[in-house]
Amino acid sequence: MTGIPRFCPNCEENVPYGVRCECQIAATRARNRRHDALRGSASSRGYDAEWRAESRTYLLQHPYCAECARNAVRTSATLVDHIIAIRLAPHRRMDRTNWQSLCTNCHSSVKQKQERHQ
Repeated sequence: MTGIPRFCPNCEENVPYGVRCECQIAATRARNRRHDALRGSASSRGYDAEWRAESRTYLLQHPYCAECARNAVRTSATLVDHIIAIRLAPHRRMDRTNWQSLCTNCHSSVKQKQERHQ
């Protein structure tokens, strides 16, 4: 199914349906760079060598995405997520009962939507 081309609200270029304009892509990249510059390093946010080692072990023990499993889908997990974010409960950073294995898709979509509302 194809849609109607549209005009980009920024540069007014004609953009095919379902495609982002180059200026929108550039704006997103610039916004992400500004955001990343304000964030601390992974280590300063609690993702140090201890976390990396423990999360690898956890993934071996829990190899499937917990969110996909809730929907009766079996997907390989790629990362370990804190159910309650570290910024909200720093004392639970290494608490395995606060961890869940997620696939990249679920972490990037479902989990991020949940965290925006915390």
